[in-house]
Amino acid sequence: MPFTDRTDAGNALADRLIEAGVEADLVCAIPRGGLPVGRAVADRLGVGLDVVVATKLGAPSNPELAIGAVAGDGSYWLNDQLVDQLGVDDAYIDREREREADVARQKVADYRGGEPLPDVSGKRVVLVDDGIATGATAIACLRQLQATDAAAVVLGVPVAPPSARADLADEADRVVVVEEPQPFTAVGSHYREFGQVTDAEAIDLLEG
Repeated sequence: MPFTDRTDAGNALADRLIEAGVEADLVCAIPRGGLPVGRAVADRLGVGLDVVVATKLGAPSNPELAIGAVAGDGSYWLNDQLVDQLGVDDAYIDREREREADVARQKVADYRGGEPLPDVSGKRVVLVDDGIATGATAIACLRQLQATDAAAVVLGVPVAPPSARADLADEADRVVVVEEPQPFTAVGSHYREFGQVTDAEAIDLLEG
């Protein structure tokens, strides 16, 4: 396992970002697991830390399998190929999208006082998570940021499947990944410690 915990992973990601010559004005983390990683990256880069919120839409037979994601501003992204493959009907998608939109809005209220996005106008933003599996939440968050006046949006993660860089190339100005194991298993299998981050811990990390 390459990473001791999320802070260790954040430091490794910061090293890779610095090596890649990435310059940032702001780090945005995807809560909750992305916040310990983001805190380490923001501290190393000497910039502020904020959050961008999205929640995944789980498949009917497997809630852990993301068929899409809903962003904190109410917009959403669907993996149309996976939706078709699983035969997911529109009624299920509409119901889950509404439910997850409520969850996303509550997270926005918890973390940002109701404001969906930080002010990123003219800023170079690094979006950070603790890893990528399907990429659904990352895509939803990237699209929120790309719809703003940000100068550049870079996605940085400690671990992702080898296909992620190409899959997400059109969503970010740049994708930086520390480890791309083959074969790829669950994100947590690449951490020695991968316990759940509580909302209280996440908010403490956000406040620095």
